[in-house]
Amino acid sequence: MITIARRELAAYFATPVAYVFIVIFLVMAGALTFTLGNFFARGQADLNPFFSFVPWLFLFLVPALTMRLWAEERRLGTIELLLTLPIAQWEAVLGKFLAAWAFCGIALALTFPLWLTVNYLGEPDNGVILAGYVGCMMVAGAYLALGAAISALTKNQVVAFVIAVAACFIFAAAGSPVVTSFLSANLPQLAEISRALSVADRFQGFTRGVVSARDIIFFASFIGFWLFVNNLVLDHRKAD
Repeated sequence: MITIARRELAAYFATPVAYVFIVIFLVMAGALTFTLGNFFARGQADLNPFFSFVPWLFLFLVPALTMRLWAEERRLGTIELLLTLPIAQWEAVLGKFLAAWAFCGIALALTFPLWLTVNYLGEPDNGVILAGYVGCMMVAGAYLALGAAISALTKNQVVAFVIAVAACFIFAAAGSPVVTSFLSANLPQLAEISRALSVADRFQGFTRGVVSARDIIFFASFIGFWLFVNNLVLDHRKAD
């Protein structure tokens, strides 16, 4: 599993994909934080303007990472070679996921100038900021697991990207007032379920510095479920 993770992580940086992803993420994060987030105008020493946009930045950038995880392997026919190696299939699934998750961690770590800036301008609660970054990693892991499962369904990377964006958007927006108000008025029994499955809503607790066991269990279960689906899809495709 670790060997596969290292191979996949190295493969990201062997092509321009890694650098393009990181540059776009950092530019968009900075632009949104300082413009739409009103970083300076708020007059508060925190990173809430940055954290508020992270689930929506990852909504497009994470599927760009996951679209090649299995779709490219299937298109090139290298998936058969990979799965005939002396490793368990679940080790391959976890290895690819961990590599992509580590890559997202590197991209997040490179936003450290924002942390330096807020500490220079004021006296923030760095514990809250740390909790926010933990939440960012949880959101990235959730989107990655979902996107990887979708990538295993198709050989076309573009199709995998589009479907992954749509699926991530559903789980990000599930707790938004528009969705919950509609469900409360028409399908009240689904309103609470929708709120409970909202990735963005679960992330809000981290941005307030609250790392609750309930939210950790939610993200761990979400990631575990979609990795399990990923493994099932590979089993089905292998049988075909």
